Amino acid sequence: MSQPTAASGPATDPDDTAAVTDSTAPSGSTATEPEDSAPSPRQRRDFRRFMASHICNELGNNITYVALPLAAVLTLHASAWQAGLLAAAEQAAFLLFGLPAGAWVDRMRRRNVMIAADLTRAVLLTTVPVAWLLDLHSMPLLYVVALLLGCARLFGDVADQSYLPTLVGRSTLVSGNSRLETVRSTAELAGPGIAGFFVQLLGAVGTLAGQAVTSLVSAALLGRIEAREERPSPAGRGRLLHEIREGLHHVLRNPILRVIALSTASVNLFLSGIFALETLFLTRTVGLQPAAVGWVLTTAGVGSMLAALVTERLSRALGEARLTWLSLLVTMPFGLLLPLTGHGWRIALFVVGALIQSAGVTTYNICQVTYRQTVCPPHLLGRMTATMRFLVWGVLPLSGLLAGGLGQVAGVRGALWFLTAALSATPLVLLCSPLRRMRAFDTGTAAG
Repeated sequence: MSQPTAASGPATDPDDTAAVTDSTAPSGSTATEPEDSAPSPRQRRDFRRFMASHICNELGNNITYVALPLAAVLTLHASAWQAGLLAAAEQAAFLLFGLPAGAWVDRMRRRNVMIAADLTRAVLLTTVPVAWLLDLHSMPLLYVVALLLGCARLFGDVADQSYLPTLVGRSTLVSGNSRLETVRSTAELAGPGIAGFFVQLLGAVGTLAGQAVTSLVSAALLGRIEAREERPSPAGRGRLLHEIREGLHHVLRNPILRVIALSTASVNLFLSGIFALETLFLTRTVGLQPAAVGWVLTTAGVGSMLAALVTERLSRALGEARLTWLSLLVTMPFGLLLPLTGHGWRIALFVVGALIQSAGVTTYNICQVTYRQTVCPPHLLGRMTATMRFLVWGVLPLSGLLAGGLGQVAGVRGALWFLTAALSATPLVLLCSPLRRMRAFDTGTAAG
């Protein structure tokens, strides 16, 4: 199942001069935005490379998403509490570094940040098999690797979402986000099944070693993007704390961004707890083998991919604002099917619940990320993205601890009952907001 962008979600400069800072743009802007005209052949090549990099990155992330907890469960016999701690460690970066990450990214070339994040992931993913060969494999090591992988993901994602509007005109952001969300959903569809196959064949540790290759390929593809990106001008750069306050000020003054932040944080708190326990639930409670676990988890990718393909059409028919809250209201209650999962035909309950829930989250992500990118001034994109990530993903370490604690006290199935019931109530946040009376987003609410 996809995470709200958290997680997530998505073509190019008209010519080489488009990468140069616009003299009329706010100070600190790194590039002018492309005109909404037909893309040139070079623009198409650049966007294809950007898309291909996403495929490698998302495929690797989804394989690691299955292989890392399986390494803990199968080779180190992790308990529910340890599985929760592992999930918390991977998400702790968003709480620890979420706010300064945006200010730092706005001071650097965003493509370079994405490349550095890919190379860091490649190094970290080779650490686990090397430690296993040296008989140094342990849960504390996995906690450290998970934490550092989360840091690399944080900086890479902030730079990624801040980079996209320099590659695609704002009037086509829904289309651009839908295409990249389709890539992410396809990787989510294929990743768990591939992970289960390779874990069955090579073991979880060996599978992690292979994922370093996808990160290296992603870095190489980003390096081949031809559009030049100017180093951000230091002229308008203030102190770090001042820049962090700018990002917070922009988000908190906008009533729609405020409610989106609260809604997404609520969804993430409970959805991430489900993610933390589902591998343990399927292997120990339901009794599935690693390959079967992988294939069951691919169903979430089917839902995400289908949603990514139809969201643009739905947003035109219903309106982006209305679709934002409808997507959660209709789909989140289907998560209650997950704890009903059992042997035989009852595995289908997990499949249906995960598929529909993931479709709803994907549609929600496309709508709310597009709004965020549309209303934010270019020079604040990094800080706005990082501020939103801090607010909506800062709860994720708490989610892992909550899931682990519930699993220890009430058992894994009992914990899933609590988490899915709470998740079903999260659409109330949007229903009690001005969004319920809106068809389209009011971009006039943007705070500058």
